[in-house]
Order: sequence, then structure tokens, then C-alpha cells
Amino acid sequence: MLWRLAKHYITPDGAKKLRAELDHLWTVERPRVTQEVADAAAQGDRSENAEYIYGKRRLREIDRRVRFLSKRLDDVVVVNEPPSDSRRVFFGAYVTVEDDEGEQVEYRIVGPDESNVEKKWISMDAPVAKALMGKRLDDEVTVRRPKGDITYTIVKIRYD
Repeated sequence: MLWRLAKHYITPDGAKKLRAELDHLWTVERPRVTQEVADAAAQGDRSENAEYIYGKRRLREIDRRVRFLSKRLDDVVVVNEPPSDSRRVFFGAYVTVEDDEGEQVEYRIVGPDESNVEKKWISMDAPVAKALMGKRLDDEVTVRRPKGDITYTIVKIRYD
């Protein structure tokens, strides 16, 4: 059986944010919590020491996140350049769409590590992003939703 490895794309800013989080966890947070655990352990009975128990749990959480971020940063592909055809929707695009009622919304297509509801940054794996990928200005796309399909018209595409 052949396994297809999925590429994890990320913007330069997204990669920088992940690296900053990893650096903060490794150089600031983990040493601080390690010291707190050592101080709590020095107080004696560890079985009833809440600071010690919580600190050990927090260390495990930090280590788990550090492993995830390290592996993720090894696996991601940083997309630095806009596509050769900037008139089509690809990764990193800001896409303004309009629905049948004339309501417009601008989405940015980003990697799953960067999606942000408040900013309207959607993962390239999201149904809306999948429907938009490869389309051009004035193309219509239909997105399947649990509450019914919706049709959008692409009114603007830009790359920053």
C-alpha cells in the first residue's frame, strides 16, 4: 500500500510564530517550571504537594508541545513566493467572495497551524478554501454546508 505524505504549508509569518513559541517554551517556560518543581520537591512529601504535582503535569504538557512544534517545523513547507499566476486562488491568497445576497467577505487561505476565525484566515483544508483553490476572478464556487449549499462569486484575489 502506498502512503501519500501530505505537505503542510505555512506562511513565513506562521513559521516565525511557531519558532517563537518553541523558543519561548524551551528557553523561558520550561526552565521556570523545572525550577518550580525542584523547589516544590525540596519541601518534602511529594504525594500531597500540589505545587509539585501540578508542576510535573505542566512539564509534561510543555515537553509534549515542544516535541509537536519541533516535528511540525521539520515537516512544514514555508511558502515565500506568490504563485506564478496571481489571478488564480492558491495558498496564501486573500480572496474576497460575494454571496447571492451581495454580502462580501475576505478570507485568507493559510495552513492549518495558522487558521484564525477572528481574522478570517481559513485552513487550506477547509471546505471553502478547497472550493476556491485554483479558481479565477468572477468564477462561481459552491460550498457544501450542513445547513445547505452556498454559492460564492470571487470578486477579488490578492497576494501580499
